[in-house]
Amino acid sequence: MLLARILFLIVSSMRIVSGSDWCYQSQVTCNHTCAGPEEWGVVSQHCNGRSQSPVNIVTSRMLLDERLAPFHFIGYEEAFHGRLINTGHSVQLDLPSSIRIKGGNMAAEYKAVQLHLHWGKDGGPGSEHTVDGEKFPMEMHIVHIKEEYKNLSQASGDHTDMAVLGFFFQESKSANKKLDPLLNALKYITQPTKSTTLKGVSLEMFMPPLRNMTKYFRYDGSLTTPDCAEAVTWSLFENTVPISMKQLALFAQLQFSNGKQMVQTYRPVQPLNGRQVFYSGGRRAGLNNVLLITSVLVSTTLSCLPLFTLLHLDK
Repeated sequence: MLLARILFLIVSSMRIVSGSDWCYQSQVTCNHTCAGPEEWGVVSQHCNGRSQSPVNIVTSRMLLDERLAPFHFIGYEEAFHGRLINTGHSVQLDLPSSIRIKGGNMAAEYKAVQLHLHWGKDGGPGSEHTVDGEKFPMEMHIVHIKEEYKNLSQASGDHTDMAVLGFFFQESKSANKKLDPLLNALKYITQPTKSTTLKGVSLEMFMPPLRNMTKYFRYDGSLTTPDCAEAVTWSLFENTVPISMKQLALFAQLQFSNGKQMVQTYRPVQPLNGRQVFYSGGRRAGLNNVLLITSVLVSTTLSCLPLFTLLHLDK
């Protein structure tokens, strides 16, 4: 028995993993047909980098950055026709390049490429990023690249080449009817590579109200799937998107590329390795800013905080 175990470990360690063999932990089996998150460095060396995503956001350690102004969402309210596809790892909606973002102290204006989702199992924890160690049932990423690039593969040379907006979903008692066009289409793409067209949808249907999008977290990181390129400026919004348990259950009909049920589609959180997470605070959110700074400095003596700082934050 011991000899058989040793031989098994040797053979397992010698297997060659190609770029198409990466998978989530929920797909990993005893015969090692794919590389789980702990082995993504075999698929792409970038996955072993020191600026990887997702991360755990510790609110008591983030810093207020007044340069993080509100975003300008261009084309987010305009209707479009987009291809919805089962990629074998997630659900992806292709977006027209006329959808853009600027502002938010970003390095440039960025054009949209696609959005995709990460979720758990049976409505359980499923977000990639966590806040103070807590997971949400789902997380949506809207991926943008700089104007000069044609696709994601080109946008991986600089840490500002991509801009990803992240949104947390929170369970609600009632269904979010705005999500129906996307959720109703899932039954047509249960198998990998299957696709369908969403007609007459807009990005604002899948997000919190645009007028409430002033509070967000910001840090430099990577794509959360191989090749894990460290080329992403992350903006994770504080306001959540409501979704009912019944709506979350609709994702259970999807399948991975290996035929297993598509569940727990998230990468574990990665170490910050000295990176700082910043917080926008939101426009005219003076009271929240004071509470944030107080939380950040909870281990210090309050008398050390100048009165001028408090007055300035409340403007």
